[in-house]
Amino acid sequence: MVEEPGLKRPARVDKDLLAILCCPETKLEVSLADSALVDKLNQAISRGTLKNKAKKLVMEPLDGGLIRADRKVLYPVREDIPVMLIEEGIPLDDSI
Repeated sequence: MVEEPGLKRPARVDKDLLAILCCPETKLEVSLADSALVDKLNQAISRGTLKNKAKKLVMEPLDGGLIRADRKVLYPVREDIPVMLIEEGIPLDDSI
């Protein structure tokens, strides 16, 4: 299958991998974030307003994300690889 330029496919994370992943900070379960949330975060990245837990601006658009069960943190997924580092987590709040 050939992808059309400019069209992004949703991130894919193997279901067996997803079943064993958890938040590295709290050990809470994570699940795939919906595309509406990922789009909203990517808009904030485009505006230069989105920071990760390390307080650094997120510069690369997200392909997807894994959201912590309490919905307070999202871990980026880039090229179908979850980035499960505490400092790379994106705090979710009402300002997004």
